[in-house]
Amino acid sequence: MISRRSFGKALGFGTGAAAVSLAGLGSAQTASAVAGAPLGTPAAHTGFPRLKQVRAGLLDVGHAEAGPAHGPAVICLHGWPYDIHSYVDVAPLLAAQGYRVIVPYLRGHGTTRFRSAGTFRNAQQSAIALDVIALMDALKIEKAVLAGFDWGSRTADIVAALWPERCKALVSVSGYLVTNREANLNPLAAKAEYAWWYQYYFATERGRLAMQDKDLRRGLTRLVWDTVSPTWDFDDATFERTAAAFDNPDYAAIVIHNYRWRLSLTDGERRYDALEKRLAARPVIGVPAITLDAERDPFTAPGDGASYRDRFTGAYEHRTLAGIGHNVPQEAPAAFAQAVIDADHLLGK
Repeated sequence: MISRRSFGKALGFGTGAAAVSLAGLGSAQTASAVAGAPLGTPAAHTGFPRLKQVRAGLLDVGHAEAGPAHGPAVICLHGWPYDIHSYVDVAPLLAAQGYRVIVPYLRGHGTTRFRSAGTFRNAQQSAIALDVIALMDALKIEKAVLAGFDWGSRTADIVAALWPERCKALVSVSGYLVTNREANLNPLAAKAEYAWWYQYYFATERGRLAMQDKDLRRGLTRLVWDTVSPTWDFDDATFERTAAAFDNPDYAAIVIHNYRWRLSLTDGERRYDALEKRLAARPVIGVPAITLDAERDPFTAPGDGASYRDRFTGAYEHRTLAGIGHNVPQEAPAAFAQAVIDADHLLGK
């Protein structure tokens, strides 16, 4: 049995940057959480011991795996501009507690490849969510805890909402991120629009060309890291380990399509229309869920989760991570891992 007591005990020995007290993290629905690692502390891990490939749906999915093969499954989903290294410290913490941790490269990232050169390089939200279902089928995982941030939160939210029988529990940074394209047509306040500068840049031909150029792409993504994680003192090597995943031949196409599709500047595929219609209705999430807000993330909505609270109808907790920016699992790995364990046990409280 994985317990908070045994997890906290494990955190006290040999876990490097993640070895901090988690006292009080799970005590209140709206908590101000201590960061998972002291600011400026180097990561404890730099890579994964096992990288695998598996054919799943339209893709040959590259993924890291940690923990016992028959342990309860946790699937950790990264965002943009990030990769599986966002979970390089989270995965061993969960694996040490008996979880089977799967961290896949999303389509267009790292070693994940389309199985056919003729497949449209589509990055609309329902297509990416179906990638996760296909991965679970390929790995013979009936049900898993899903945890993510950025694109990963959106994807995990969709699986939890549309296929709750496949999702045991959910950890979602920034809460409910299912895209509503009609709502995205409306302008936001100037400060919010400013934070989304790259979304509008990608709507231009200049932005598309920048993503295709390795040097310009690295400069752009590094700028995003610096601005959305203002308190995270990462080094060049940490960024470069992730930036290698951006050299995937489909990376530019996937990133550009994702952001243009969200702004209704390009179409998706007709085969996903029925799913997108369901998502446009903002379906509720009934599985046990913990939502995390990062205090220093410019995309964190005000109101301590109030703006999306009504979308979660099952057992639920909300936590705010003080002093943490956008890349929550890599900036606060212990707090993120604790949220996964607590979400897994919400129904037993």
